[in-house]
Amino acid sequence: MKMPSFIAPQLARLMKAPPSGSNWVHEVKFDGYRMQMRVEGHKARLRTRKALDWTERFPEIAKDGRALADCIIDGEISALNSEGASDFGLLQTALSDKKTGALIYYVFDCLFANGRSLEREPLSVRKETLEKILTPLARSKRIRFVPHFESSGNAMLAAACKMDLEGVISKRLDAPYVSGRADSWTKSKCRGGQEVVIGAWRGAPGKFRSLMVGTFQDGKLVYMGRVGTGYSGKVAADLLQKLKPLKRATSPFSSAPPRLPDVNWVEPKLVAEIEFENVTSDGLFRQAEFKGLRLDKPARAVVPEVPADAPEEKVMRAKTKKAVTGDDVVLGITISHPDKELWPKSKLGPAITKLDLARYMADAAERMLPHVKNRPVSVVRTPDGINGEQFFQRHELKGTAAPMLAIKVKGEPKPYLGVDTAEGLVALAQQGVTELHPWGSKPGDPETPERVIFDLDPAPDVPFARVIAGAKELKKRLEKLGFTPFVKTTGGKGLHVVIAIKGVDWAGAKAFAKAVALEMEAQSPDRYTTTIAKKARHGKIFVDYLRNDKTSTGVAPWSPRAREGATIAVPLNWNELTARLDPKKFTIATAAKLLRKPDPWKGLAKSAKPIAAAMRKLGS
Repeated sequence: MKMPSFIAPQLARLMKAPPSGSNWVHEVKFDGYRMQMRVEGHKARLRTRKALDWTERFPEIAKDGRALADCIIDGEISALNSEGASDFGLLQTALSDKKTGALIYYVFDCLFANGRSLEREPLSVRKETLEKILTPLARSKRIRFVPHFESSGNAMLAAACKMDLEGVISKRLDAPYVSGRADSWTKSKCRGGQEVVIGAWRGAPGKFRSLMVGTFQDGKLVYMGRVGTGYSGKVAADLLQKLKPLKRATSPFSSAPPRLPDVNWVEPKLVAEIEFENVTSDGLFRQAEFKGLRLDKPARAVVPEVPADAPEEKVMRAKTKKAVTGDDVVLGITISHPDKELWPKSKLGPAITKLDLARYMADAAERMLPHVKNRPVSVVRTPDGINGEQFFQRHELKGTAAPMLAIKVKGEPKPYLGVDTAEGLVALAQQGVTELHPWGSKPGDPETPERVIFDLDPAPDVPFARVIAGAKELKKRLEKLGFTPFVKTTGGKGLHVVIAIKGVDWAGAKAFAKAVALEMEAQSPDRYTTTIAKKARHGKIFVDYLRNDKTSTGVAPWSPRAREGATIAVPLNWNELTARLDPKKFTIATAAKLLRKPDPWKGLAKSAKPIAAAMRKLGS
């Protein structure tokens, strides 16, 4: 893919306060010039947000950028004062004096790398790529990676203001890069700040006092007040030098400013950046302070910025699905590193890539979602493949490419992860999730169990034929108690027998499962055990009833497993439990044929029966 010459930057909306929510992260706001660096063939060019080539103005930063591989990165060039805070006035001075060696390019996004566009990738992926791209500059003092923080936005803004920083930029981890102003990036400032257009200056010839400024509204320059402080002698002299050639006889403002004797009208062409305490009810700045001229923005583009309320969590719910197509896109989600092998080739089947996993999740979503939707779900992540490090996660997953649920559970300090859409399942694949383990609870009600799971887990020396026999025996027991049992493979060497229940709490569900398991053990102690210790399971099948407690889980129907061959947990008809059954043949690679068959678990939810009568039968 050919690298574009320039990508119009994404801009942040001004907000009254930082947004909150699991998918929002926050970065320090720098006070400088927004700059995009494009590196090709170890030649670096720097362009402003209006695509002006400013490479020659920042020669040292451009020189350091040559060490990078071909890429387009986004950031802000700033000057730091003695206290380590960015200072726009110092930046202006450095440019004026052509002493730019101490300036810093703070880089916070990567738009193109490794021969492909990253604009449709979520921020989490772009930042991860950016950090890798900047590795050759790990010791550079001029080009620095900008980390983000997942702490409270309000707390971070308070800390930024205490340190005399400009403010905070908040971004959605799950959002793509969108040129122009979008709700997925917001900014919150410690003091009011605004770009303004200069329409006049006050003072006698050769003696500068203040600026009179405004913004364009409906194509007209509207007066918004005077800027009376922030001018050193050198700054004032520089301003006069630039303002005098722009002199005009009449006011450029559409609304009449106060009549003052020493006003000098100018053509509205220069843009300044100011800070102010607040804006009056008449729309005038109070205690405005000059920070510097903005040479990177045309005057006509300057409009008033009005702080808005923080966006709600739902604003991104459907945004990333617009017109996203391509071989690496599944249900509107771009899969990064699509050729990465999560399961290596084995005797059980071919290698399975990240893209294969995403496509499988999309194909299996209709079957899988009835068993995971709106329930707490624990996941296993293997971002470097099943032979790499594995991560078990039950709480909210940050930075997903589609919205996830944050399910609150009574007594738990953090919300649990939840998924309710096919796009959500694909987004989990994008995050390297290779197993899903939901609770057996009612959808939307984690306090109420909906099913009981019996996990028949054989010792290594127990043949699978005995597991099949055990499942059939358990089926008969449960049918005598009034239930309709269902069965599935686990992606491993065992089987799950499942019944739907109602009218009971978690303690009751677990007590029932334990009573059934103990009865099997008591009647056939040579074949079954309820003891979890490995040494007690030799030659026996462990009847695991412990999956029926609150917070306990069982592998989801149709979930892949992080095991050799990319096996999956497949629901079966009881007549499929024969000597020819080999669960290792149920894999992601063979799933298409399985998914074309009628769903053997279609009637599970409707088969629910109360447990109370069954418990009485067990006790009799």
